[in-house]
Amino acid sequence: MTFDDFTVAIERIVAGIEKKSRVLSTAERRRVAYHEMGHALVAANLAGVDPVQKVSIIPRGVGALGYTMQRPTEDRFLLAVSELKNRIAVLMGGRASEQLIFDGDVSTGAADDLQRATEIAIEMVTKYGMDAKVGQRTYAPRPQVSFLQPQDQIVSAAEDTGREIDLAVRDLIAEGGARARAILEGHRQDLERGVALLIAKETLTADEFAPLRPAAAAVASPGVAATG
Repeated sequence: MTFDDFTVAIERIVAGIEKKSRVLSTAERRRVAYHEMGHALVAANLAGVDPVQKVSIIPRGVGALGYTMQRPTEDRFLLAVSELKNRIAVLMGGRASEQLIFDGDVSTGAADDLQRATEIAIEMVTKYGMDAKVGQRTYAPRPQVSFLQPQDQIVSAAEDTGREIDLAVRDLIAEGGARARAILEGHRQDLERGVALLIAKETLTADEFAPLRPAAAAVASPGVAATG
């Protein structure tokens, strides 16, 4: 068994089995390429983000038409606000790329990205107390104490507070989308080069993606978008 065998196994677990029999139209392949390269370039231009290991437009699993794989370089046990915001920005990178290239005419391809970004934002606001307006307390589900309590019992929140939570979550996602868009606008040539390579090769390894990465000095610090 080789390292490549382990890599293939990990990809199957994370993204599902390749579905090369699932044939996309030329227009769909182009859109998926922009979407995935959007994720990859946003990740490459933010500090403290797991490096991109592979970008592919080969359909996988049940519904994935492409995927961008990142691999952590070390074990992490804590995440700061800036790092969670960067994760949201990376998740929004695919949709931001579609907005930029297709004049705001986005597709359904970002559904899973939006769900995951929303989950992170909700936890930031309701579990980790990371929003100044909502405050440093938790609104996360309580652990089940007895069979008499519903498992999803929520710490009570006033109606106004609930509205603040909704707005805070929305703002975090909007901020992530705006940061992703700014990065892609500032690296439009890299986006176009990357998409051309991806369409030609279908899959880019870390080494093949490397020329599109910025120099270390140009990578944005956590919480700050790179625009040039």
